[in-house]
Amino acid sequence: MTINFSGRHYPSDIIMMALRYYLAYKLSYREIEEIFAERNIRFDHSTLNRWVIKYAPLLEANFRKRKRKVADSWRYH
Repeated sequence: MTINFSGRHYPSDIIMMALRYYLAYKLSYREIEEIFAERNIRFDHSTLNRWVIKYAPLLEANFRKRKRKVADSWRYH
């Protein structure tokens, strides 16, 4: 399943990087806004909040589908 970013004002790689910063690290929306502003990419923290609400559940569903099954025990393999 691919995530559809059509109709967004920012490229998909910028949206995905902002989502990664928020989901992987303990950064606030405003801190991520500042990080991107230093790189001359400007968006509001409320925009990032909307991206998280919209795309985080889709990313989680994709990751869960690809996650490998956990073996019963490492000793028996």
